[in-house]
Amino acid sequence: MLNKRQILGSLASAGLLLGTVSGVAATEMPTDHSASRGEFERIEQPLEAKLGVGAGGLFLIGLELWWFLLSKPKAKQSSLEQGIQKLTVQVDGGYEPSQVVVKAGQPVQLNFFRRDPSSCLEKVLIPDFRIAADLPLNQETAIEFTPDKPGEYAFTCGMNMFRGVIRAE
Repeated sequence: MLNKRQILGSLASAGLLLGTVSGVAATEMPTDHSASRGEFERIEQPLEAKLGVGAGGLFLIGLELWWFLLSKPKAKQSSLEQGIQKLTVQVDGGYEPSQVVVKAGQPVQLNFFRRDPSSCLEKVLIPDFRIAADLPLNQETAIEFTPDKPGEYAFTCGMNMFRGVIRAE
């Protein structure tokens, strides 16, 4: 399975390749100074370049749809230690695991370990429990709460860009 960095690297490479192909086609146009008189000049692109850009665009649209709509996050069950459900969540370009399974009615301790230096992930918010905690870089931060009833409770970064779910059963 590809991780996020591999996918982002592939997307960046595809974008660079498509930009290079379209740039080469644009530099091979004949120069005519009729455009300086206020007239538009028709630029004819090779069929291969048009098909390549179209196929690349369709591929990127499909990848985006799969990423946001069809990929399922991996859920991880918490472990019970001395009556407290514990689980460590790695914060590195998102949350891993992004879906946490706990039992309702029992205390939960989520330990967030932040490795990503981006400012977006400096804070974690769990609005249903009125929790907003700072996550220092390369340190583990324990957050404790008790989900009283079954349901799904979201947690997000400070900018609401990265998300996770606590599923109480």
